[in-house]
Amino acid sequence: MLTIAIFLVCFFASAVGAVCGIGGGIIIKPVLDSLGTFHISVINFLSSCTVLSMAAYSVLRSRRDRTSQIELSEAAPLAFSSAAGGAFGNRIFHTLQMAFATPEYAGACQTVLLAAVLVFTLLYSIKKSSIKTLHIKAYLPKLAIGFSLGCTSSFLGIGGGPFNLAVLSFFFSMGTKKAAENSLFIIFFSQIANLLSAFVTGTVPEFSFSVMLLMASGGVLGGVFGRRLNKIMNESHIDLLFNLLLAGLLCLDLYNFAIYAGVY
Repeated sequence: MLTIAIFLVCFFASAVGAVCGIGGGIIIKPVLDSLGTFHISVINFLSSCTVLSMAAYSVLRSRRDRTSQIELSEAAPLAFSSAAGGAFGNRIFHTLQMAFATPEYAGACQTVLLAAVLVFTLLYSIKKSSIKTLHIKAYLPKLAIGFSLGCTSSFLGIGGGPFNLAVLSFFFSMGTKKAAENSLFIIFFSQIANLLSAFVTGTVPEFSFSVMLLMASGGVLGGVFGRRLNKIMNESHIDLLFNLLLAGLLCLDLYNFAIYAGVY
């Protein structure tokens, strides 16, 4: 029963992630946290594997079908610097985890930061029609933005996140669908770097290979379904789904914080 639940969580998260460009880890991580089945480091690693499988399918399929809206001159600096940020964020998390007596304290730090990110992103998404956006062309600011995105998503263990869309919308004036596709492109590279960093530094946790395959399968199938949904949904529908998702995740994140803080 638990394996079915995990597969469905990964499938749903990856489908929504493919539609909105948020990777899916933003859903997988807090849901698995709430189940209390795995150690926090295992959740981070398996969530990253699932997100990478979905992002790889989505990016490669759009390139194959020649439907990609990704402009490499704009997205490549963000993706490569995000990869470096992903490795750095992974290292920060493990340093923080070692600094605390129990992993629950590190989990509490993650949930607090994630709550702040969710609130900021939700407010921006609601008000974005009245916010004047930028269109950054300079190379160095792109590198800084990409590094920050990769570092934050890796530290939070969510394999990309809703703040990607807010950042791409504000700094590069991207529409919802274009931002979603570019977000998945960035997530693809940041998660490769994140996982490689874990192997190189010897911080890969002990996990069940069968569970990883199950979650990765859910990621790919969710990516297939999500791509089809993205094609038939207009941007206003995607924005609505995105905002509802953010509100639900904020409630779940606060619940997880209560657990980590020892309220229950």
